[in-house]
Amino acid sequence: MLSLRNIGLQKGSFTLKQVSLDVKDQDYFVILGRTGSGKTMLMETIAGLHKHSGTVSFRGRDITAMLPERRRIGFVYQDFALFPHLSVLKNIRFSDRYRSRFWKRSGNGVLETFTNKQWDELIDFLDLEHLLHRNIRYLSGGEKQRVALARAIYSRPEILLLDEPLSAIDPSFRNTIMENLKGLNNRFNITVLHVTHNFREAAYLADNIGIMMDGRLLEHGPAQQVLQRPRSLTLARFLGFRNIFPAQLIQPGAAGLYFSVDPALIKLSESPLSEQYNVQGLCRELKEESDHYKLTVDSQGHTIFVKIARQLYDPQVTTIGAEMYLGFGEDAVSFFEQEGNADEMSL
Repeated sequence: MLSLRNIGLQKGSFTLKQVSLDVKDQDYFVILGRTGSGKTMLMETIAGLHKHSGTVSFRGRDITAMLPERRRIGFVYQDFALFPHLSVLKNIRFSDRYRSRFWKRSGNGVLETFTNKQWDELIDFLDLEHLLHRNIRYLSGGEKQRVALARAIYSRPEILLLDEPLSAIDPSFRNTIMENLKGLNNRFNITVLHVTHNFREAAYLADNIGIMMDGRLLEHGPAQQVLQRPRSLTLARFLGFRNIFPAQLIQPGAAGLYFSVDPALIKLSESPLSEQYNVQGLCRELKEESDHYKLTVDSQGHTIFVKIARQLYDPQVTTIGAEMYLGFGEDAVSFFEQEGNADEMSL
């Protein structure tokens, strides 16, 4: 397990604020956040490139003061950092030059290297056989990305850090590269930390996920839980949740709490429904789309958006100016605290 405890760092006007995190072995962990939130700085700190407060440990061993080249960490930057004077093959095998000097040997004294079978698997997995003797300068962005990945994996890291690995890739190739990345951790028995600002990328790849904002790790945990049921109002807004209201709208007395309701899971009726929650409102706008209707409903000073499938549309109920009841169950609702909570939470 990779463990960070109270990692703090000041660089210029930016501060990394007491980040604590546990990442399981062979996990694919994604750190999601806007540009400038501290994602790359945190990755570089794990790699040993910055002096910082707090501790970094891996599998129970404190590596805080360990030199970067001794940490068994591979790092792939978004610009790939390939050597233009070397062929694809020599780029991939570059670690042969330093591995024997810096990395420990196995228990029987033999230096860990790639077997022929592992080499073939790596080259086949990333589809690089036809590129091995090409010059780096003549590769596309997607090809360079695959070479950078192969070079990092060939160096036999125990942890692989990926810094916005898809940001420089042509959109038409992103799905292919994402498929390459999916399962990378299990295929090569490595722990992967991947930073991105792309929500779709994070949701597709992550086993577990952390959200960074302004140098803080705001929340982390299983990907689907964090992305679909965030704990804080700040995070819900960051993730693009709509229909966010004070919880008092459906639970009188629930001060300090907010909730979001899925527009597609709201039912409409002229009278109260048998759903767990009912809200009365007035239809202000109605818009017809290709396969559904969009409604805007005013209720107690709030604007609620509703999405009704075409086959469920009832013109008797859903007309502009009509009073109606909106009903929805627990499965449609997420509750949030007003402020984010940065408490530690082990994965």
